[in-house]
Amino acid sequence: MRRAASLALRATLLAGAAAVVAGLAGMLWSDPRRPVEVQGIGTLQKPDTAIPLAVLGDSNSHSYQDRISFPLASGERGGVLRAGTLQWTEVLARLRGDEIDLGPWVAWGRWGPVAAVREMVGLRGDRSPRKEDFLYDFANSGAVCRNLTTGPYRQAQRLVALMDEDQARWRRGAVVIRMGLNDWGGLMEAQSRDPDVPQTRETIAKCTGYIGDAMRMIHAAHPATRLVVVGVANESADPAYFDRWLSKSETDNIAAALKQFNDALRKLAEAEPNTTFFDDDAWVRETWGSRDAEGRPAFKTVAIGDSLRVTNTAGDEPTNAVLGDHHAGLVYNTLWAQSLVKVLRAESGLPLTPIRDGEVTRFVETLTKR
Repeated sequence: MRRAASLALRATLLAGAAAVVAGLAGMLWSDPRRPVEVQGIGTLQKPDTAIPLAVLGDSNSHSYQDRISFPLASGERGGVLRAGTLQWTEVLARLRGDEIDLGPWVAWGRWGPVAAVREMVGLRGDRSPRKEDFLYDFANSGAVCRNLTTGPYRQAQRLVALMDEDQARWRRGAVVIRMGLNDWGGLMEAQSRDPDVPQTRETIAKCTGYIGDAMRMIHAAHPATRLVVVGVANESADPAYFDRWLSKSETDNIAAALKQFNDALRKLAEAEPNTTFFDDDAWVRETWGSRDAEGRPAFKTVAIGDSLRVTNTAGDEPTNAVLGDHHAGLVYNTLWAQSLVKVLRAESGLPLTPIRDGEVTRFVETLTKR
């Protein structure tokens, strides 16, 4: 009896070990680049003339319809209005899907340590972490500057490996690098008292170093690919902070610190061939306004068509510039996508059709009248 029990236990342990080995093998060697369908996105083949567009960054570029990172039951990224609450990448895919190719919508990627182990043994790391998004969108929520090129969740090397699969196509492609807000946003309290606190210089040096490394990695393999380096916007424009920094000296100090960062990013972009700087802070001020001369919120109301009025407030309804979780809302992202197309046309020379104001209105109205 004891021998039979011992043999049964051994068989159970061996079966368990085999299952673990099989699971690890699946994680290490399977290629889970699986196309999925989402209403309004789909997996349709793009025209051969479509310009490939890739993204490195954080939650400012992580698609909202990702059901792996943002389960539908969680209420994140727009809550019950989520289906009509789009990230700028999702806006571009719908408005310029015949001219811009962000790749098919796929459930793809690996846990960071698994991706790193694969690379150590000479395999492709793939995107990390796993998410449901456009194939060429490597941005993920919570990412910071070091995640561009270092650590288990590094983005740039893995994007380059994907681009290497079609060298010729990426000669006319573009990569948007929109990173830095998560490193920068927490410094404002100290900067409101002194724009030159050591953290300001340290963060500028750190982020420009990582962003510069990512730029050079891409251009070392794909020198003709256009790069767009997006600056950092002033977080004091977020409604979450409207009760703070209500004096001229505080807001001037925050703006002075931010100018140092954006000037460094601009200089970095200007020194690299085929690279453009997108001044996001200037875009926010032009589109949504800013605080007044005394530091008090004095933002614009943006009109979309005859009936929709959007204010710089927080909430999941489309009348708010930002969502309840303080990520950009539908109108914000649609206007941002419109401006990015202008930059890609004017500065990068890409043959894209401008997104006209009337097209913005029709697009937003279609989504908000559901």
